[in-house]
Amino acid sequence: MLLRTILAATTAVAALLVPATAAAAAPDRTTTAGTTTASAATNSTTAAANANANPVIVVGGLIGVSIAYEPIAARLRADGFRVSIFQIPGLGFGDIRESARAFKTYVDQVRARTGAAKVDLVAHSEGGLVSRWYVKFLGGVDVVGRYVSLGSPQQGTYAANILKFIGLGNCAGIVACQQMSIGSDLLTALNGGDDTPGAIRWATVRTWQDELVLPIGNAALSDGANNVLIQSWCPLRLVGHLSLILDGTTYTVVRQVLTDAPVRPNCFAL
Repeated sequence: MLLRTILAATTAVAALLVPATAAAAAPDRTTTAGTTTASAATNSTTAAANANANPVIVVGGLIGVSIAYEPIAARLRADGFRVSIFQIPGLGFGDIRESARAFKTYVDQVRARTGAAKVDLVAHSEGGLVSRWYVKFLGGVDVVGRYVSLGSPQQGTYAANILKFIGLGNCAGIVACQQMSIGSDLLTALNGGDDTPGAIRWATVRTWQDELVLPIGNAALSDGANNVLIQSWCPLRLVGHLSLILDGTTYTVVRQVLTDAPVRPNCFAL
């Protein structure tokens, strides 16, 4: 229901704004045809360039089955990127450090299959922590070219303590949940010193409507990362934690990071 509400609101805003712009322009048929041809040529060139870029690994989050990430993977493929999806073992309930070791093996397999020296990462939620542990402690600093996280609790989240709050113990015994609690040993190690090591292009995306990362500032990194709050650019954009992987505006940020373009979110992207 929340996702349908978000999509309906987004479509309504776009419908109100975009047609007025189109009517004002009202180009003739010749101009439109020429513009369409030029646009197609540009898109073809861009796709060709992306096909030669680093392979992109979409890293899932807690309870994030691979198929849930097909929408963002499909967008990336349509833009010419070589894409694969990493589903965290055990749906992400286990030790994040062990998940990072499994991720290292997966990255090595992708590099062997594609012949690429480096990969780029698009990580959602817990996947952002799994990826960062790989980068910082398992040699990924020399393998990753670009990193963009979507709603990852980089500094932890109060939501991870909710089960303890309601009397069900420390995260009901779920190790990853305990590790995503603010002040956990894992996060202390991960954020100690330089939290964005190497020559990687680091970026994070967060949203005011995130139901799981609280406070939302904890989805950001320091030490030179490009931290994008969707509503700083698009105040009326409604994006929840799960819909970050479906949202068009968020995807424009992902694409800009992966292509080394300046980050300027498109507020009307569907």
